[in-house]
Amino acid sequence: MMERIQKIIAGRGVASRRAAEDMIRDGRVTCNGAICSLGNCADPELDEIRIDGELLPLKAENVYIMLNKPRGYVTTLSDEKGRKNVTDLLTDCPIRVYPVGRLDMDSEGLLLMTNDGDFANNLMHPKHEVNKTYLVNAAGFSEDALYRVKKPIVLDGYKIRKPEIELLKQDGDTAVLQVVIHEGRNRQVRRMFAAAGMCVKRLIRISEGDVTLEDLPLGRWRYLTDEEVHRLKMQF
Repeated sequence: MMERIQKIIAGRGVASRRAAEDMIRDGRVTCNGAICSLGNCADPELDEIRIDGELLPLKAENVYIMLNKPRGYVTTLSDEKGRKNVTDLLTDCPIRVYPVGRLDMDSEGLLLMTNDGDFANNLMHPKHEVNKTYLVNAAGFSEDALYRVKKPIVLDGYKIRKPEIELLKQDGDTAVLQVVIHEGRNRQVRRMFAAAGMCVKRLIRISEGDVTLEDLPLGRWRYLTDEEVHRLKMQF
């Protein structure tokens, strides 16, 4: 059956569909020896698809894990600056997985990873608005700043939904807040707080959907339970 090539790549667990599209744009993907373009289709059972000259692997069993990401690690699969990558923390994972969305280098906490391209694509899609919950340690806090950060703003030409924010602790002009957002724009929480005149000192993602980090040690990972995977899939 003919399918778009980026979907085939994602289905084999090599990369998310968006990342596969970037590979195609960069001329890294061939089908039966010809360089692919976006929109090209192929039959995964009959056609020979290669990335950087390497034959596309056979479809592996779907794997779903969560990582408690430390600060100082990037979530892109390749980094031209040679910085530490979250995949460095998965040396004992027997199947290649990739991040579902991003968590910037200075942030920490829950990062979902999988080789299921359709699952990742659905979970990241803006229309599903999967809630993400963070603990934020911020400087420059005031009642006025709290009022302003609760208001929806425009990021990247997109008006975000009103965040849910709870003040947990205050000490002068520093505070710890719990923040729930419904999208996943680039550095969204940090930009929301900056727009309200606050500076994020520490940012920890503690849940995505109703899957929580709980007591997973920093820098460690575990497989999601079947129930957790089911609950996440119920989001889309």
